[in-house]
Amino acid sequence: MVVESSYPNYQPVLSRWIPRVPEHWSLLRAKNFLREIDDRSKTGEETLLSMRMQRGLVPHHDVSVKRIAPENLIGYKKARPDELVLNRMQAGNAMFFRNRHPGLVSPDYAVFRLLRDDNPEYLGHLFRSWPMRGLFRSESKGLGTGTSGFLRLYSDRFAALEIPLPPRPEQDQIVAYLHAQDAHIARFIKTKRDLIRLLAEQKLRIIDHAVTRGLDAAVALKPSGIEWMGEVPEHWQVARLRQLSISLQTGPFGSQLHSSDYVDDGIPVINPSHLKDGAIVPDVRCAVDVDTATRLSRHSLAANDVIFARRGELGRCALVTAKEVGWLCGTGSLKVRLRPNAINSEFLMFVLSSPLLRGDLRLYSVGSTMENANTSIIGNIRIPLPPADEQQAICRWISDECQPLDDAIARTKEEIKLIREYRDRLIADVVTGQVDVRGWQPGPDDVVDDAALAVLNDDPDDAAEEEGSDGEES
Repeated sequence: MVVESSYPNYQPVLSRWIPRVPEHWSLLRAKNFLREIDDRSKTGEETLLSMRMQRGLVPHHDVSVKRIAPENLIGYKKARPDELVLNRMQAGNAMFFRNRHPGLVSPDYAVFRLLRDDNPEYLGHLFRSWPMRGLFRSESKGLGTGTSGFLRLYSDRFAALEIPLPPRPEQDQIVAYLHAQDAHIARFIKTKRDLIRLLAEQKLRIIDHAVTRGLDAAVALKPSGIEWMGEVPEHWQVARLRQLSISLQTGPFGSQLHSSDYVDDGIPVINPSHLKDGAIVPDVRCAVDVDTATRLSRHSLAANDVIFARRGELGRCALVTAKEVGWLCGTGSLKVRLRPNAINSEFLMFVLSSPLLRGDLRLYSVGSTMENANTSIIGNIRIPLPPADEQQAICRWISDECQPLDDAIARTKEEIKLIREYRDRLIADVVTGQVDVRGWQPGPDDVVDDAALAVLNDDPDDAAEEEGSDGEES
């Protein structure tokens, strides 16, 4: 049950982000309850931790196949459990987490140790709440505008900030209350995700049948010679993708593109996480300037290219439209440029997204932790090839049949987005004292399954990418 009562008495605060806090709460400067720690690794042998928007600080090997040698981690900062870690350049984007794993973090991050008996989980919620994010943005300094990656929340400015803190028992109550509410929200999101999965499976069955059998149920069939495809209409041909392509080009690798090359609102770099439901959805934070794009021009996208996820979830792909011309194929992606009149590019996109073909790809993909396909594997894919007019008819039929499913998926995703926004607002109201939860007691429906809560930190539409070399060159 959600509590919506206010505290009886408040004290004013000179902040446009948090105008008031409960009268009995303390207002302490950050330096009075947190101390910045600068303990550096001398060997680099400790576990490297990566910061992710949804998951927080997690072992690097859980989110990336890229391995970093210990000698390259010498000088990284040590972080202990229950310390707080801040990405100074992303303070306004909620990149401020309670640490749960002993390990190493970037030398540019700030590590804070608690000086008092405060609840570190409460502080984690507080520092990621939208009022605190606004405060951090206003206090960040540097070059550019408020969304620029060059802005930084310097330690002295953070140390001087006045932070609202309830007594420790109240912090614990707030954490327990939010934990219970998260359980309700997680169950809601899981139900909606299950619905999306069923709708997506139905959509893929439609695609799968159309690109392997066509639209005429009475057509005579012949063996395709391809295990995953089975039989195809007898008048169809089968060709390897490399025979239909001018080029198969992976994205930049190794030293070609570094994290320091990224700028906000530049020319987008398209990685697998940006390929969503057959469309390209760029991230303004994953972009480069004109000079870098010119240097990497061999990776630029042209109209009717098909861009394909070559690692992670194989089978993600999208058709490049006029809007995306000049954008760059990212490290985890591969672009296919087709020969004129060889195959309808939209039809190829449907074939590449077929679940049967995905299964075939997985058999040949490399990489023990993450599926990884190179140009040789992709080039050897055998593609069913109906006549050109039939390809167009199949594409039109798939689009018409899938439109109601796409609409239902979009509505369900919007419902998940709204419940996440509600959660964000609820956390902000509770941790800043706008809502009083002191009288809350858990009820029979407030059952918390910690494993089920993982859905809150696993957003398929906000997947994080780890850039770097996969050790192969196209």
